[in-house]
Amino acid sequence: MTKIFVPPIKSQGIKTKLVPWIASVVPSDFSGRWIEPFSGTGVVGLNLAPKEALLADKNPHLINFYNAINRGEIGPDDVRAYLEREGEQLASVGEDHYYYIRERFNNEGSPLDFLFINRAGFNGMIRFNRKGRSNIPFCRKPGRFAPAYVTRIVNQVRWVQQTLRTKQFTFVCQDFATTVARAEKGDIIYCDPPYIDRHVDYFGAWGDTEERTLRAVLSESRANFILSTWHHNDYRSNDYIESLWSDDHMLTRDHFYHVGGREENRNPMVEALVTNLPLSIASESEPLRQMEFEIVD
Repeated sequence: MTKIFVPPIKSQGIKTKLVPWIASVVPSDFSGRWIEPFSGTGVVGLNLAPKEALLADKNPHLINFYNAINRGEIGPDDVRAYLEREGEQLASVGEDHYYYIRERFNNEGSPLDFLFINRAGFNGMIRFNRKGRSNIPFCRKPGRFAPAYVTRIVNQVRWVQQTLRTKQFTFVCQDFATTVARAEKGDIIYCDPPYIDRHVDYFGAWGDTEERTLRAVLSESRANFILSTWHHNDYRSNDYIESLWSDDHMLTRDHFYHVGGREENRNPMVEALVTNLPLSIASESEPLRQMEFEIVD
């Protein structure tokens, strides 16, 4: 039974349940560097835990948070003390305290404040306006940081800390093209960009130009790549699958994302993995069978 650990940062579209599927594409003898231009919550890289990894993202707050853990600036005890203190204020004052912390975060950028608004914001969303300020509303649960919930988050931070102590992980804030350009032969680039023509207000725009630029830089790289994207749902298909990605190997499987503020807007869709890695018989058959794994939250 494979254990998949949930990271301390939440995000809509997180790949937690897809980690074993993504891992099935990686060659068993892989010894290069794992590179993510869109690391997001870090759930894939931290669970695969290669010896060496470069995790990059254009969102500086994600990178600052993981760098703070990696450098020993914050740890499980710091997180517990902070969440207990601010959680008590939230329970006492109510949503005004959430907006106070959000404003403080937007002005100062504290990694702990980022964790707070991420876990107390609406529906686990990460969203910033054009000025780079978080604008996620409160989840309307003043008792959000109950002792058991705080312990869960603390344990997630401890898992990240323990993973990073035994690995060579580098976290950098930079654009995806710069990150891909740093890849060398023998590396694997895992790309999980905002999904084209879908929800792309995570931290800046993602459209036709960005999708085509990603295709171009991956084609020029000497490294292999794995791309996560959407294939189709009940209503429409991803036109870029045929126009940009059809020359590579492709795997698909059904997946359900809890994306969208309203329940009726959350629908299943077919996820695609696009790669120029040679596929084994095992990875090709993976979408057809139930993978056995346990999510540790």
